[in-house]
Amino acid sequence: MTSKVICIVLGGGQGSRLSPLTATRSKPAVPIAGKYRLVDIPISNCLHSGIHRIYVLTQFNSASLNKHIKNTYHFSNFSEAFVDILAAEQTPSNVSWFQGTADAVRQSFKHLEVHEFDYVLILSGDQLYQMDFEDMIEKHIEMDADISIATIPVHVNDVPGFGIMKTNAENWITSFIEKPKSGFENWVSEVSPQMKAEGRLYLASMGIYLFNKNMLYDLLNGNDKTDFGKEIIPQSITNHRVLSYQYEGYWTDIGTIPSFFEANLGLTDDIPQFNLFDKNPIYTRARMLPPSKMSGTHVDRAIIADGCIINASHITRSIIGIRTRIGFGSVIESCYVMGSDNYETLNQIEESHLSHSPFMGIGDRCHIRNAIIDKNTRIGDDVKINVGEPLENGDYETYTVQDGIVIVKKRAVIPNGTVI
Repeated sequence: MTSKVICIVLGGGQGSRLSPLTATRSKPAVPIAGKYRLVDIPISNCLHSGIHRIYVLTQFNSASLNKHIKNTYHFSNFSEAFVDILAAEQTPSNVSWFQGTADAVRQSFKHLEVHEFDYVLILSGDQLYQMDFEDMIEKHIEMDADISIATIPVHVNDVPGFGIMKTNAENWITSFIEKPKSGFENWVSEVSPQMKAEGRLYLASMGIYLFNKNMLYDLLNGNDKTDFGKEIIPQSITNHRVLSYQYEGYWTDIGTIPSFFEANLGLTDDIPQFNLFDKNPIYTRARMLPPSKMSGTHVDRAIIADGCIINASHITRSIIGIRTRIGFGSVIESCYVMGSDNYETLNQIEESHLSHSPFMGIGDRCHIRNAIIDKNTRIGDDVKINVGEPLENGDYETYTVQDGIVIVKKRAVIPNGTVI
């Protein structure tokens, strides 16, 4: 059945809620868990579900995403499998950028038409979860649905942040309300006993949609509707067979800095909700990097990616990304250090020492807490970040503060002795 499915991963818009991580890259290209990119999550879910024809739609800062896709997803010449980028493009008949999720899919129809398929799976590029889409597709076909929407039970306190669905006894969606602030007490749906015990009684849309091909074309052609969640889905419920596919596993939308930060640090838990060590791995770019090397470092609840050289004193509840260098006596607490795209040579490091300028990585005797260190940054010796009084939100030349989290910007240089 999955051979009849083609997938579209929505790369999102400008990604302002993830700024400054999206200043030079699109949301799907943001690094996660030290060695992956956000886009690897939905693509890996597809590949493990037997869906091998995937388009990734984007229009902002797509160069790094293009490079990652090109260097990662290679298939046999005798296979029809592909993962391709579809960037917004101007044509004689359309001179505008993507105006929303539905408009992005509408503008991509001409690229889909060269394939044979019966169903279109539409996914978001900024979520963390592990799902078997094959089961969702089977339920869709079995129930003869026009549209299926993946839903997840949520607590009453979470309702205002989601589109909420109400279902009948057969899981057909009967009504929809977008991010209600009040008056939603009667929107409780039937959920499993475990979800009831946890107080998760409301069904939230996960932004995962399965459409019959002809239904999708009929809904999008000949109108100016631009968004699935706000327009296409609510208007379809009264006229079409829209099925809820309930999912009760781990799922989180990581479209903001706090959610992105907590999702990453959560991976360091003894038994994390998102399992990096599952039998079905997350696919990403294969790099020929050496093992990481540590000397004199006390490590507690940390993930250390490949190719690191670490002489830190303590690393606690942190993710250390690829090719990271950390100097002697440094303390890293509750941080996501993304690492570097390349190594500096020993001569370059020696030149940095002689000129009293930071090498790529984190220097000696630093203390960094509650921070995201973007790629290719240079943090000097004796630097202190977020270890004093609580910081106010603000955007500065080399860093940003959001909700108590300091984000050191990509390629930033933090001089010796700096206190943030």
